[in-house]
Amino acid sequence: MDRIEQLEPTGLFGANVPRYTSYPTAPHFSDAFGAAEAGRWLAELPGREPLSLYLHIPFCERLCWFCACRTQGVRNPEPVARYLEVLKAEIGLLAAALGERRKVARIHWGGGTPTILSPTQIIDLTGTLRRNFDIAPDAEFSVEIDPTAVDEAKIDALALGGMTRASIGIQDFDPAIQRAIGRAQSFDLTARVVRQLRAAGIVSLNTDIVYGLPGQTLDGIRASTEAVLSLDPDRVALFGYAHVPWIAKRQRMIDADTLPGPQARLALVEQTETQFVRAGYQALGIDHFARPGDSMALAARQGRLRRNFQGYTDDNCEALIGLGASSIWKLPGGYLQNAPATAHYAGRVQAGHLAVTKGYALSLEDRVRAAFIERFLCDMSVELGALEKEFGSFVELIRPDINRALDRFGHWLYWHRGQLRLSPDGKPLARLIASEFDAFLRGGTARHSQAI
Repeated sequence: MDRIEQLEPTGLFGANVPRYTSYPTAPHFSDAFGAAEAGRWLAELPGREPLSLYLHIPFCERLCWFCACRTQGVRNPEPVARYLEVLKAEIGLLAAALGERRKVARIHWGGGTPTILSPTQIIDLTGTLRRNFDIAPDAEFSVEIDPTAVDEAKIDALALGGMTRASIGIQDFDPAIQRAIGRAQSFDLTARVVRQLRAAGIVSLNTDIVYGLPGQTLDGIRASTEAVLSLDPDRVALFGYAHVPWIAKRQRMIDADTLPGPQARLALVEQTETQFVRAGYQALGIDHFARPGDSMALAARQGRLRRNFQGYTDDNCEALIGLGASSIWKLPGGYLQNAPATAHYAGRVQAGHLAVTKGYALSLEDRVRAAFIERFLCDMSVELGALEKEFGSFVELIRPDINRALDRFGHWLYWHRGQLRLSPDGKPLARLIASEFDAFLRGGTARHSQAI
């Protein structure tokens, strides 16, 4: 029996499930949450615990058709400058709400296009963070870099501000595929930016590559992967393209008939995974790879890999605070989300309020399920004893789900020394199996992306 015939009975090729960068996922957040709940949860944070900050820059000079992120196009610098002033004000509001100067161990700038900021604006924003928080000397400061919207002056400003890790989106280097997704970015330009980053002292580099794009073939993605490998990144994220035009209307520009089907997507991802592993990268979770000496690879070997809205991470901060329009927070009490529209976001901040408009308070059952799903997607296994130490008898809440998953996926899922494990050849099923533990998915109306 070949690979496709083996997996077909599981329903993998027709399934749509969440990516589980949170549990519950964002569609289940409630608008009953706001600045008052955010203030209360912030006040409950232990004073000595360091924070992780995410800053969202939602603007792009070009809107790539494949992207489902919350972004907006701009043709002149004025909206960016106005947004930056609001973002700086929000930073001040957050610092005041915390009540004391807090230590920050992680900073991530995402978007959108953070490198749409000018060098002066970059220095201004990093300075605002340092004036309001105690940035740890060894803090990781990562920034998403668009090679078409960055130059040496911006890179120098980011390095001066403390950037330690650069993340470059690539997707695919095939010009025909780039035209099909509205993203022109040559290999030569990308390689030049990589050299500039390294010359500025940024030695840690992440790259993204996407499978399942329109017209993508095995030969084409093999060539793009070889080009990515020639850049010698420390980490690589191999994402499956999520065609969700009901969320991202710009995706209607992509001809759905040109997208690879589920079986073709499986072939694309498994071939690319093999390339990275043969090149010496350690596979992490469902879609990341890292050099063995990278801190994320070390975290994975030690069972410390985490999963949040930025994907896989070795960030061990218990509080991830989102700044900027649409940003999501993860606090011990649950999740919060800022107003997604920039005008609404700006109005709340200018009125002197934290910008939170949605959230979700985690119940004990939610915590059990969230812990199981995170560990399963990070380690491809879960030690029930560890969950019992944390949650006691409440772990029995998921016993029926375990039994159901074993019945459905028993060819790939098995017990070994108190661990529920997924066999290596069952990796494509990981998100589908995780969905067995999602109490919100049963009878829910939210739409999700392909399971493979």
